[in-house]
Amino acid sequence: MKKTILLVAIALIGFNANAQSVDFGVKAGVNFASVSGDDTDDLKSRTGFHFGVTAGLAVSDNFSVQSGLIYSQQGAEYEASEGYDGSYKLDYLNIPVMARFQVGDGFSVEAGPQIGFLLSANEEYSSDGDSGEEDIKDFIKSTDIAVGVGVNYAMASGLNIGARYNLGVSEIFEENSGKNQNAVFQVSIGYVFGKGGGSGD
Repeated sequence: MKKTILLVAIALIGFNANAQSVDFGVKAGVNFASVSGDDTDDLKSRTGFHFGVTAGLAVSDNFSVQSGLIYSQQGAEYEASEGYDGSYKLDYLNIPVMARFQVGDGFSVEAGPQIGFLLSANEEYSSDGDSGEEDIKDFIKSTDIAVGVGVNYAMASGLNIGARYNLGVSEIFEENSGKNQNAVFQVSIGYVFGKGGGSGD
């Protein structure tokens, strides 16, 4: 599945920029990230951001395939006991491959897989006035597979706004008796260059 996602994304992004059916753009927004699965009662949402470049291939008037390279801050915050709290800061480079269907004037819905590559992983903690940060990248899997669903509204000016929920389907931790996955709700604003107006991953 990882190879399929990569091949489709690379093929889409690698299209000639002069092709009339391909749009390129940029996007940025806020993440409300958490970790789902076993033993997550103490975990809370971590607020972060995402930004990157997007590409959209128009297959027909009402259907397109969207991809991109998106830096995304994920993870979760926790409160283990009174006076002891912290956060897992997991930062990824994500490559989504979304099927987008036009459902109205400027409105569309989308769904598809996403592969993420771990860039950094740190645990930040605070206890009774003491604080610190530890690199935990060795304990986090280097790739993350998720499935995303979302909605998008594209304007004639090239601006677009969207919301997407990405639910991980692969395990986060290298060694863990339970099962835990990334879960991220994203709200973004983007801009598509040129006259197509269809991108905005």
